[in-house]
Amino acid sequence: MKAKVICLIAFSFCTATVISQTEPYKDTSLSFDQRADDLVKRLTLEEKVTLMQDASRSVERLDIKTYNWWNEALHGVARAGLATVFPQPIGMAATFDNEAVYSVFNAISDEARAKHTRYSSENSYARYQGLTMWTPTINIFRDPRWGRGIETYGEDPYLTSLMGVAAVKGLQGPAGEKYDKIHACAKHFAVHSGPEWNRHSFNAKNIKPRDLYETYLPAFEALVKEAKVKEVMCAYNRFEDEPCCGSNKLLTDILRNKWGFDGIVVADCGAIADFYKENAHETHPDAATASAAGVLSGTDLDCGSSYKALVEGVKNGYISEKDIDVSVKRLLKARFELGEMDKSEDVEWSKIPYSVVASKAHDNLSLDMARKSMTLLLNKNNILPLKQGGLTVAVMGPNANDSVMQWGNYNGTPPRTITILEGIRSALSPNDKLIYEQGCGLVETTLIQSAFDQCAYENGKGFSAVYWNNMERQGNPAATAQITTPFRFCTSGATVFAPGVNLTDFSATYNSTFTPTKSGEAVFDFYAYGSIELYIDGQNVRNFANKHGSRKNTYIMNVEAGKPYDIQINYQFFNSDAQLNFDLGFKEEIDILKSIAKVKDADIVIFAGGISPSLEGEEMGVDLPGFKRGDRTDIELPAIQRDFVKALKEAGKKVIFVNCSGSPIGLEPETDNCEAILQAWYPGQAGGQAVADVLFGAYNPAGRLPVTFYRNTAQLPDFENYDMAGRTYRYMTEKPLYPFGYGLSYTTFAYGKPQVNKKDIKVGEAILLSIPVTNTGKSNGDEVIQVYLRKENDPQGPIKTLRAFKRVSIPAGKTATVPFELTGKQLEWWDDYQRSVIMSPGKFEILIGSSSDDKDLTSIPFTISAN
Repeated sequence: MKAKVICLIAFSFCTATVISQTEPYKDTSLSFDQRADDLVKRLTLEEKVTLMQDASRSVERLDIKTYNWWNEALHGVARAGLATVFPQPIGMAATFDNEAVYSVFNAISDEARAKHTRYSSENSYARYQGLTMWTPTINIFRDPRWGRGIETYGEDPYLTSLMGVAAVKGLQGPAGEKYDKIHACAKHFAVHSGPEWNRHSFNAKNIKPRDLYETYLPAFEALVKEAKVKEVMCAYNRFEDEPCCGSNKLLTDILRNKWGFDGIVVADCGAIADFYKENAHETHPDAATASAAGVLSGTDLDCGSSYKALVEGVKNGYISEKDIDVSVKRLLKARFELGEMDKSEDVEWSKIPYSVVASKAHDNLSLDMARKSMTLLLNKNNILPLKQGGLTVAVMGPNANDSVMQWGNYNGTPPRTITILEGIRSALSPNDKLIYEQGCGLVETTLIQSAFDQCAYENGKGFSAVYWNNMERQGNPAATAQITTPFRFCTSGATVFAPGVNLTDFSATYNSTFTPTKSGEAVFDFYAYGSIELYIDGQNVRNFANKHGSRKNTYIMNVEAGKPYDIQINYQFFNSDAQLNFDLGFKEEIDILKSIAKVKDADIVIFAGGISPSLEGEEMGVDLPGFKRGDRTDIELPAIQRDFVKALKEAGKKVIFVNCSGSPIGLEPETDNCEAILQAWYPGQAGGQAVADVLFGAYNPAGRLPVTFYRNTAQLPDFENYDMAGRTYRYMTEKPLYPFGYGLSYTTFAYGKPQVNKKDIKVGEAILLSIPVTNTGKSNGDEVIQVYLRKENDPQGPIKTLRAFKRVSIPAGKTATVPFELTGKQLEWWDDYQRSVIMSPGKFEILIGSSSDDKDLTSIPFTISAN
């Protein structure tokens, strides 16, 4: 009898095992739709709701692992430690090379896959370790004051569409594979481009239908229809009174119904909470009603915790469980598509080796993109390229030796960064001389002079360090050390803070006594990823935790000469790779004449100025002259830099101005005071070499402006007005400083007479162009041929709008005949009668040339007639 029972139990166990192996959601021979359908039916309401939050908890009984949906790859895998850092997207847009952008994001997705495979092999599923990248940002950079414009591909809908499509295809991998490589996310849908300071309450309203469909939506439509993007992120602000993440017009009528998007809509982080939070939108009374509204309008995933209230929402009748099932199925299907629910060894992408991360090949690609992004704006008397040999070069300016500036925002940590100063030093010959004098900061009229050498503890100079391999600073220390120079710690590349200390889950305490040699304001300067506690004389004076990558923090206090101050810094690992940079010093007033005296022997002054991601970016806590919470209140070059450049000019110096920024700067005075201006953007880890290669002629620049460079702030309409009238090259009637599409070369190009196959076409037909372009100079170079469209007798429409471009390499003295085919959306225009953008009858012009400026364009009239 006992044997029969044992056999019966064994038979039951075997039967259960067979059944579990054949459960439809585990059957890899079924479609992802079928597997998701089956799995949804097995979940409880509470389990479904946990899967609808960015930090999705596991459902162990169904073998659903923990998954964190939040990851970033704006211009390289971000916030996950070691990674290749490519130029900021606005710089990539300046390449006017969407094929190169595809190559960059193909490399990024290789690194992302390799990182995820490594993390998952260690059973680590934290934020910034997943396969869903909340990239690219394809909002239109309609106003240069918007801080997040640095994340975009510029002000033009067509350029943004092509760059965005390239980014998505590079991330998601080729079509037809069993599993997707990575999932991309088009953000932030849709009428969203500042201001940052009030984005949680701002209402973008009274938007003209024409502006909506001609300017704000085309890039999103292209990514949905052409690139098959898997995710769309809705924005913080309201659109026509409805929060974007609860907008039936945007999410249901346009995205789902009109465009047929069947992927995931994710709410920007905390956007659902803005529905009901005080001083935000306050369109809903609580989390339950807000969450129900979000899901019913089509928002599947909450980056936040508001969706916990969906359980209450079902109980109160605000939403049905059947409605929730729609979103849960989309989420599960996406995880199946990525292979995240299956065995890693069965997913081909998991075989990408970790050696691709920050590899030499990717470093070379970053350099190539940085070179291609360099945009030469001014070159008086062909002073560039500079000639080495017996040259004395002075390098000055706040961005000359700043590696972090080059990384932009939403960045990873590269193994090495070549600063502009380093790049120039390497480019000089043995017969040349270099003088480095920073001179000034970005905005303030003071500079910080280090006083680290005025710190000591009982056993010597500097700081004592004690480390623990836990995060509580408890038990026996793992290591102790003496630190005699400003802190420069980072665990990228598996580099520990000290021998014997973990790469993760560690903590530290640093102690010293600071005895200043003078009285004044002492500045404690941190750049860290982790949690910091600062104590002075036993009193806790400052705490901060940077949770989304490394950021700068400072503490300022008055000190007396000769008085000792006990300093204690507690550090705690937070996530990913740890970083702690620290120095302390005194602010000293800038002395322009004193600095200029130090470079009196220089033949050339290369001044690396502009602004920085520490000033422009996403909802920042920075309020300085010209800046407000990451936005800018004016577009002028900061006054201290302007004064410095002017003084150099008055001292008889030839100034080459290298402008680092993610947005247009008003450089009108600098065009008089400088011999040359190079727009370098935020050029990534190899940016310093790219700058030097251009300045000294190793690379012929061919970048083009993806944004209009206005003369001054007076040329800008009201920042909060989303009407396109007067904005960007498409609607601006005044003359800008530098137009969209503009950029100089070290050679010259001549355009021959364009050939067109027909000047009268019917709706639905295409136009074929053939454009001969000759390199008439002495240097090989790239030319960016640009094709614009204009409609006659349309005073409310764009003056012109980009519809095609190609970046072409042409050897000196040679001619390239460049073909274009204009078809489909390239020939569409707003139709007032049908209230949509379509190909419709009318008289048009094709404008062909080297920039958007009319003087650089040749016109070909043509007519579209009805069938």
